[in-house]
Amino acid sequence: MPSTSPTRYADVAGMRLRYVMAGAGPALVLLHTLRTQLELVAPIIPPLARHFTVYAPDHPGHGHSDAPKFRYDATFFAKTIEGFLDVLDLKNVTLAGVSIGGVIPLMLAAQRNPRLSRVIAINPYDYASGLGLTRSSAIAFLAIHAARVPVLGEIMLPLTPFFLTRAILAGGVAEPRHLPRDLSLQIHRAGQRPGHVRAFLSLLRNAQSWQDARGHYPKIDLPVLLIWGEKDWSRQAERDHSRAHLRNAATRTIAGGGHFLPLDRPGELAELMVEFARNGIS
Repeated sequence: MPSTSPTRYADVAGMRLRYVMAGAGPALVLLHTLRTQLELVAPIIPPLARHFTVYAPDHPGHGHSDAPKFRYDATFFAKTIEGFLDVLDLKNVTLAGVSIGGVIPLMLAAQRNPRLSRVIAINPYDYASGLGLTRSSAIAFLAIHAARVPVLGEIMLPLTPFFLTRAILAGGVAEPRHLPRDLSLQIHRAGQRPGHVRAFLSLLRNAQSWQDARGHYPKIDLPVLLIWGEKDWSRQAERDHSRAHLRNAATRTIAGGGHFLPLDRPGELAELMVEFARNGIS
């Protein structure tokens, strides 16, 4: 993280959420993917911070945020980010995110959250019954489905070795060299923090809620930018289905990018986000 982004904490409904803040100007809140943490979006914070005040939190049960005992479904994550915006009293927000972080802005826009001005959904995780991660590799397919089995997941997940975590994460980038080993290690270690295994298992077992969220998209009347990596886990028919639910959305595809676009194509991604947040894209 840049030196201008010291770690901060916000108390949201009794949870401590870690976040960083950088830059100056209109508020842009940036949300990371499932089973990662705010460092995943760190590559795009400096270019965005030249135009906006950027806020990037860790989701509950991720990174260095608390992992309370809750049902980790899409509604819980959306309510948490809604609370984050309230606690920081942010207004006219561009709410952006990747994966589940891309669905949350759409959910809050559908709820007509008054703090939002526009949303950016990057590789939104609203397909495959919320199990798109299983498409990242054969290893991920086996590991995720095993973790969803009661008792087996509770036994297996705490014993996950680093090499397996890294192998699963590597399925999120188009090129393995775009996944820093240090980032993989940070994510692996954070996943061993108190409550984080329980939280991730709950997320996996409530995965359908992310696809169900798509049913609320027709209520959105804010400007929306949908960005997909060419090599994202979603299929074209699934992308078209999400787009068909939105009345006021522009779409862009970044060539050669995978699910973790902030790692694969940070420059192109940040450029699209700045253009949309400042000027809109037709």
